[in-house]
Amino acid sequence: MRQATVYIDRNALQYNLNRVKQLATNSKIVSMVKANAYGHGIKDCLAALNASDAFGVACLQEGLEIRELGFQQPVTLIEGVFSEDEMPIAIKQKFECVIHHQQQFEWLIKHKQAYINQGLKVWVKLNSGMNRLGFKNPEIIEVIKTLKSEGFTCVLAMHFANADVDHPLNEQQKQQFLQIKQACDPVLASCCNSAAIYKWPELHFDYVRPGIMLYGASPFADQTVHDLDLKPVMTFSAEVIALNHIQTNEHVGYGSTFCATQAMDIAIVSIGYGDGYPRAYIKQNYVAIDKQPCAVVGRVSMDMIAIDVTGMQVKLGTPVELWGPHRLVDDVADANGTIGYELLCRLSNRPTRKST
Repeated sequence: MRQATVYIDRNALQYNLNRVKQLATNSKIVSMVKANAYGHGIKDCLAALNASDAFGVACLQEGLEIRELGFQQPVTLIEGVFSEDEMPIAIKQKFECVIHHQQQFEWLIKHKQAYINQGLKVWVKLNSGMNRLGFKNPEIIEVIKTLKSEGFTCVLAMHFANADVDHPLNEQQKQQFLQIKQACDPVLASCCNSAAIYKWPELHFDYVRPGIMLYGASPFADQTVHDLDLKPVMTFSAEVIALNHIQTNEHVGYGSTFCATQAMDIAIVSIGYGDGYPRAYIKQNYVAIDKQPCAVVGRVSMDMIAIDVTGMQVKLGTPVELWGPHRLVDDVADANGTIGYELLCRLSNRPTRKST
């Protein structure tokens, strides 16, 4: 059988959740499990995240999957409902909705009594400068005051555009959020994603919303998961399926883009872009064998890659770590000119999935 496997380490997932608890001791945790738990497979992750206070998903369909798997924790729909006919379903399933535009506000008011009777909070999104979703100031103050007068419990929510770096917008967003929080007092509050959990403990407030840190990838370009005391949850691996010895000036792969400058041993590995392994690199990329880096040579094919194993003891069936604890997904992403989030989320269903 072709060996291309995604291993999910549930103990690492629990470890990372506990790191959130250590960092945000007085906040409730909304663990983000959208996009199939960042590509890790929601079925494999929910049990390990069972100690979360709530789960966060992008849409109703993702929330329903959580319920179908038997988990009854509160669920927050971070983009809210997409049509009014989704609102009764969300209420029945006890999903808390984000509202970020006037139409969602009107749908909520129409279903006020059922929503309040379920004891659900409404999350009101502030557009503080990212300009994706949310009400701007001063409109959001009026929205929250109206909702409170109607009997709703509100959570003022915001998302940082640049929490992973130093940027002047960070301070603008913080100050705007604090001003609106004060104007709407009393109101619950939430504005910290993974990066903000580390950077601004004074902003943890009532709820934090960890995402990428749960899965053992770094939200910062200049800090590794080891620096942050996190553990990679996913190990993506394959096996050597062929060995070739090539001479100087021989080529490897489509387009003959790689030309050997000396005699080399090349291993062919059963992985490719058909599995979600990235194809285009702006820097030299590596895999790991026995914790040692091996350079990827030539173009990535749909089903195979070639790696340089010169001087190594490699045979058919030797396991190859594409990313995991020894070849971090963030480093693979950097070589690909992207971020770890994307590589994790775009894995195909072809690799076999296992959890421990």
